[in-house]
Amino acid sequence: MALAYPQPSDELVFFVNGRKVTERQADPEELLLYYLRKKLRLSGTKYGCGVGGCGACTVMISTYDPVAKQIQHHPANSCLLPICSLHGAAVTTVEGVGSIKARIHPIQERLAKCHGSQCGFCTPGMVMSIYALLRNHVRPSMEQIISALDGNLCRCTGYRPIIDSCMSFVGEPTCCQLRGTGQCCLDKEECVCTSSTEGQIHSGLCNPEEFPSMDPTQEFIFPPELMRMAQEQQKTTLVFRGKRTTWISPPSLKELLELKAKYPNAPLVVGNTSVGLKKNHHDTYHPIILHPVRIPEMHVVSSTNNGLVIGAACCLAQLRNILMEAVAKLPQEKTKIYQALLQHLRTLAGEQIRSMASLGGHIVSRGSTWDLNPILSVGKSVLNLASEDGERQILLNDQFLAGCENADLKAKEVVVSVLIPYSLKDDFISAFRQAGSQKNAFSIVNSGMRVLFNPGTDTIVDLSILYGGIGSTTISARKSCKKLIGRQWNDQMLNEACRLVREEIFLPPSAQGGKVEYRRTLLVSFLFRFYLEVLHGLYQMYPFRYAELSQKRMSALGLLQSGVPQGVQIYQMRCDVDPGQSPQDPVGRPIMHQSGIKHATGEAVYIDDIRPVDGELSLAVVTSIKAHAKIISIDALEALQVPGVVDVVTARDIPGENGKDEQAYAEDKVICVGQIICAVVAESLTQAKCGAEKVKIVYEDLEPVLTIEDAIKHNSYITEEKKIEKGDIEKGFKSADEIIEGELHIGGQEHFYLETNSVLVIPRVEDKEMDVYVSTQHVTDVQELVASALNLQSNKIMCHVKRVGGAFGGKITKPSLFAVVAAVAANKTGCPVRFALERNMDMLITGGRHPFFGKYKVGLMNDGRIIAADFQCYINGGCTKDESELVIEYIVLKVDNAYNIPNLRVRGHACKTNLPSNTAFSGFGFPQAGLFMEMCIVAVATQTGLPHEKVREINMYKGVNLTSFKEEFNAENLWKCWEECLDKSDYYNRKAMVEEFNTKNYWKKKGIAIIPMKFSVGFNATYFHQAGALIHIYIDGSVLVTHGGIELGQGIHTKMLQIVSRELKIPLSYIHFCETSTTTVPNGKYTAASVGTEINARAVQDACQILWKRLDPIRRDNPNGRWEDWISEAHKQSISLSATGYFKGYVTDMNWDTQKGHAFPYFLFGVACSEVEIDCLTGAHKNIRTDIIMDACFSINPAIDIGQIEGAFIQGVGLYTLEEIYFSPEGEQLTLGPDTYKIPAICDIPEQFRVYLLPNSRNSIAIYSSKGMGEAGFFLGSSVFFAIRDAVAAARKERGLPLDFTLSSPLTAEQIRMACADVFTEMIPKDKPGTYKPWAINVS
Repeated sequence: MALAYPQPSDELVFFVNGRKVTERQADPEELLLYYLRKKLRLSGTKYGCGVGGCGACTVMISTYDPVAKQIQHHPANSCLLPICSLHGAAVTTVEGVGSIKARIHPIQERLAKCHGSQCGFCTPGMVMSIYALLRNHVRPSMEQIISALDGNLCRCTGYRPIIDSCMSFVGEPTCCQLRGTGQCCLDKEECVCTSSTEGQIHSGLCNPEEFPSMDPTQEFIFPPELMRMAQEQQKTTLVFRGKRTTWISPPSLKELLELKAKYPNAPLVVGNTSVGLKKNHHDTYHPIILHPVRIPEMHVVSSTNNGLVIGAACCLAQLRNILMEAVAKLPQEKTKIYQALLQHLRTLAGEQIRSMASLGGHIVSRGSTWDLNPILSVGKSVLNLASEDGERQILLNDQFLAGCENADLKAKEVVVSVLIPYSLKDDFISAFRQAGSQKNAFSIVNSGMRVLFNPGTDTIVDLSILYGGIGSTTISARKSCKKLIGRQWNDQMLNEACRLVREEIFLPPSAQGGKVEYRRTLLVSFLFRFYLEVLHGLYQMYPFRYAELSQKRMSALGLLQSGVPQGVQIYQMRCDVDPGQSPQDPVGRPIMHQSGIKHATGEAVYIDDIRPVDGELSLAVVTSIKAHAKIISIDALEALQVPGVVDVVTARDIPGENGKDEQAYAEDKVICVGQIICAVVAESLTQAKCGAEKVKIVYEDLEPVLTIEDAIKHNSYITEEKKIEKGDIEKGFKSADEIIEGELHIGGQEHFYLETNSVLVIPRVEDKEMDVYVSTQHVTDVQELVASALNLQSNKIMCHVKRVGGAFGGKITKPSLFAVVAAVAANKTGCPVRFALERNMDMLITGGRHPFFGKYKVGLMNDGRIIAADFQCYINGGCTKDESELVIEYIVLKVDNAYNIPNLRVRGHACKTNLPSNTAFSGFGFPQAGLFMEMCIVAVATQTGLPHEKVREINMYKGVNLTSFKEEFNAENLWKCWEECLDKSDYYNRKAMVEEFNTKNYWKKKGIAIIPMKFSVGFNATYFHQAGALIHIYIDGSVLVTHGGIELGQGIHTKMLQIVSRELKIPLSYIHFCETSTTTVPNGKYTAASVGTEINARAVQDACQILWKRLDPIRRDNPNGRWEDWISEAHKQSISLSATGYFKGYVTDMNWDTQKGHAFPYFLFGVACSEVEIDCLTGAHKNIRTDIIMDACFSINPAIDIGQIEGAFIQGVGLYTLEEIYFSPEGEQLTLGPDTYKIPAICDIPEQFRVYLLPNSRNSIAIYSSKGMGEAGFFLGSSVFFAIRDAVAAARKERGLPLDFTLSSPLTAEQIRMACADVFTEMIPKDKPGTYKPWAINVS
């Protein structure tokens, strides 16, 4: 209950997209995202994570400063922004930037036309981040654009086309100055015409320079009414009362101090990035919130004799700009602390958070991983405090950061401003951080270090070393520093410092966050780098007194910073090879995604964007907190008493079948953490969640099986062993020159589709019919399971999908269960039910890619040939079968990748554990199997001392050949891709340059790798490939297309429109696709395995050809007539203008008894070459360049296919180098959002990203000689893994370490650092497994 405050509640006034919004009863707990979506019905702003980590909810906030008389624009995460903070502000959402109904903004147009959207869910957020930047900088630099997108995630595109679309806004040249002279490397890849038989090769998919320039005068003006309000209310206290919380915004420091004295526990909220996150995670509640943004003293920016004074309410983006200006103006010796702060401000969070979070909030919240606090502390910053009792100053020192009472704020005090001192001439200050991702990621460990010397000497007068990420607060090595005072800055001091720090700062083996030995190593690695930075600084200041650093030591300095990414796309169009193709025929051309503009304007509708239905209820689920237990009781009494709660639904309410393989509602026991036990339906989502928290469940624990190791020990498997054997394995091993053995662990992967699982179920009034709107890849399965659960026939259940905001295999089986959960609730209550999962629940419940464990035994010859291999492959399937049997089958069938091993045995096991059931994911087992095979190749190359590429070549399939399961294929295009990639990537020259670099750099290493791929498309059973379509031609000549495929971002509908345009010889403008529905095309198979487009295309083609044939007599009678005339006449002659099309499917089969079969429709080939650089001291790496050659044959749409290749590649880079899922020893997933689970961001893509489609290639099997590109690029991300391994091997070789080392996937900074073993990894204590309880366990 809110505490009494004498003033009545004020009227909240702000503007949204130029329109005034007035709230008479504003609730301080209401966040802008939900207000926009639910109350204003502006659904373009998306929910992606709820913690400000993905950027999908980005809006622009504009405010007016009545003192400075300036308007300020900044991006913000609306999921963290309380509406009460917006009084007097103007909010711009994607709908306000531009729309199809009014005008499309240049940003939206360019993003769409440059193919910068696929599923489109993240696109509005991208638009808003760039829009906010352009409102502040009309001609920004490319670096500013990249920085503006730091906080935006995309799971589909690989970011390259998004960057391309922004290039035309840039104020300076975006490419090499030699471009166009013939001397730039890109000049060679322009549109080049070879012979008439080979056709023309095209470079680039759009030319941003061709777009008209943007006119900044056409943007919204800041509302004059808000300017007047700001002037008039300068001295007015604003109060907004909610049901539980009162929000108070005082106009003066005096009033703020009075309020703080009256309400000492009330937090001060500026950007809500700290308090808001705590509320989201822990439902923290505050009766009073103070909002001090209108207090001039807290926005002060002034320069004193001692340093800069920055107001506590200044945001971090503003702090960055202030410090950049100071660094440019002041002498360098004064700005060392500012430079250290800027180093972190470039990587800290995303631009939205930097624009919201305040300096004071960052300091006072004192998060252990907050990057700025250690630097501010070692820099002797001073906090200017105020209270009713007066003003005082305290040092922002280690004791303050540790929360020591004698050094902390008093309850009634507030931080008004911060003095950040100038540095001294003999001062040296450095900042360090290592995170899971280069940007927008919490630090694993950070540090601030400072040393002050006696003037002109290297004798230590003062020393400060602080670390974050080691304990619950920032920790100081105070005792160590004290002992080192008076010492000289030399190697003996360094050795002593490392020893002292190790002794003083202890990280227990069970520490939260894990990575314990790595974090211990970073303590001394950072210290060593600081030592060298100071030595280098001393030499620069006194070159005649101090020696220059050796080349070896110099290589330890400097950070790996990625440059502005640039892309190249080379492809051949069908019209260049087929001169008879009509100019109006769109097939083979890079046509824009049919929803691209709607993606960019926010008008593309996803499931949770559907307007509320009359009487609609919201649903929240109660999930198991136990991995394996009996359910003793479910007590819902308290939940039913929560206002607004309508009912609680359990398994007892299911009229029919409770799921098939997996239960929708748990019945007698739970088999994983996150399993749905019951659901609460209420009038609002907040009420439903509140009710769910009140449900009490009593469990009786059972022993869980969590890891593959546990499963093997308990003989816990989902299916029988899958096995393939060819040749004579024993004979092969006997004839081998050498035999090597090894193993590989590969972690799981979250799908992290930007649109979380969402269902809207609407019961119809009669016949028990029900409409189910669901984000799924498989509407038929949804229909079947819902009908089965409700004990109805399938013809009563109508499933609808317009589009899905990303899926990647994760929406094949799981959405059916969510649909059952909602449908049972709708059936029980008789009301429509909406069930949209929040990000943490989606990640907790759904499972992901299967963790993998493989053991190999390989027989090899001294020339590098593998003549025998015995593979044992295990996957962690989780608690139910799901797709695990298919996945292990595909691993067994595909593990040979591009290599012909004459004597091969592969055995596969799907383990049953008490983890959430793992499911389909792009590549469907091949990313694990392919990496495993390539590890064997690397092991052979290491054993023989041969170059890796030579071992690959000698073992690759050649010519017409048979797979291990006796399917015939031709490897000609594999070799074409291989040779083309060697050439296009300039592999051998660059390999020599890498080796030269490595001889000169001890602490930084480069690596390069080239990886081939044989990828099988489709399923190993014919019926999976069937497809249907329905086409209507209306009297006006317009055409409506429906088919069984689902738009997931792969452009399936765009390609269908292209096909209809070609087959019926009509313009694209005549053709429309409405939705995928079980009412129009029944019994569709799931859209997956890269064949969804081509099998549905066959069905669409079939329907078109039926219609075209029906029109034959009409066309013969009127050959010069218009399409409309033919259709009108056909109607008059009673010719049916509707046709169903059907494709029976590719004939495939696999006989596991004989271990033979034609398991897949066809193969495609690809090769990727990647180059990286690693930092041996920290384990950081950067992706320098990637070249991909893909055997796409004749692409139906090169823009879509290249986008698919790039997006899948970057997702593969995530699997192999970045994305880590952690489970507690009790089986609870610990990584439940973008704050703890890092997918690749814009900073993680290669600086040079080049994709080439192999020209003059044919595929007689698929429509128009195309190939399915959806998953093909994924495995090629392993080229980055092996390039990193190459760099690590170079480091180990120089250090005299064994080269037959084992690395697991993902190959994170932790693994890289610990594999580059040195004196620092050796000096840290090691913990013996089994002697402590780890924070997380390895489930692979």
